[in-house]
Amino acid sequence: MREVPDRVRRLPDQYFTTLLARVALAAAQGGEPLIDLGRGNPEVGPPEHVVRALAECAERHDVHGYAPFSGVPALKEAIASRYGEVYGVHLDADREVAVLPGTKTGLMEFAICAVESGGTIVLPDPGYPDYFSAVALAGASHVPFTGFDVEADAMYLNFPSNPTAATVPDGLFEEAVQWAERSKAWVLHDFAYGDLVFDGRSPQSFLAVDGARRVGIELFSMSKTYGMAGWRLGFALGNAELVRRIELLQDHAFAGIFRPIQEAGIAALTGPQDSVEERRATYERRRDHALAALAGIELQSEGTFFIWFRLPDGMTADHLLAEHRVAVAPGEGFGTRGAGWARLSLAVSDEVLERGLERLRAAFD
Repeated sequence: MREVPDRVRRLPDQYFTTLLARVALAAAQGGEPLIDLGRGNPEVGPPEHVVRALAECAERHDVHGYAPFSGVPALKEAIASRYGEVYGVHLDADREVAVLPGTKTGLMEFAICAVESGGTIVLPDPGYPDYFSAVALAGASHVPFTGFDVEADAMYLNFPSNPTAATVPDGLFEEAVQWAERSKAWVLHDFAYGDLVFDGRSPQSFLAVDGARRVGIELFSMSKTYGMAGWRLGFALGNAELVRRIELLQDHAFAGIFRPIQEAGIAALTGPQDSVEERRATYERRRDHALAALAGIELQSEGTFFIWFRLPDGMTADHLLAEHRVAVAPGEGFGTRGAGWARLSLAVSDEVLERGLERLRAAFD
């Protein structure tokens, strides 16, 4: 058998693939129907005018060839305009915006474009598991975030956080910029859940901080704000040099994104925004209900569509799955500091959430 290249061999197990397989196996074993609160998959798709834009564009005979490799200019202008209106960040659409086939791709591209093989990347712990994949692909090593006294070549930040559902602490973005300038390092802020914040909070873009564009980029996802998870469309925004590198890499690795998807993205960004607030308010309402239902359990949820909670002593996610037929995401898969915790998803129907909460209450009593 031919030897597996190092870049493939060093990839970690894909956490969500493993999680889905475990839940599917439990479901196939029969018994009471399983309630899955482990997945972060938006249960409501994009608004009707976005779907209509995709369909109408796809009916045109001139859109089925290669789209511009670097993205449709009007799409770059649309996200730049939204950043100005919503976050107070004014971007150069030509130089400071890269169009991505989903921000998960951007996580990988940043590591490859920002760090030499053998470099060091600071990661949140607990944090999104695919950050580990990005580090592995880049041939780098990682250290957990413990503050800004670390020596490294790059840092990943993520607020609101998946999995901890925490919003950014006051002053942290400013400290990150100072650290990056002092260390001559790069910063990536994963802003996938940026518009899903609760309790009267406003979305906070890393790029709104003075100096942020000198040291890094921010990833904006169409998946969470507009329910376009399966469409695979996102953006890398900020530092012009990093944007240029990412576009260069994509010129070699991809052949652009299907034009109707980009046109639908324009419709989402420039059309009615009612659905954004409706989506946010729905998750906050479900969050409030879950907090009341799980009173007495240590937990937090300041944003995203997750609740991060501490498992009672002696309880594990596997026990909940096997004995109570409810799936949650085990915290240890998000980093060593996630041990003893679990992530619960609010991206399910009200009925499914209520049944899942009933089973969790029964398990914890």
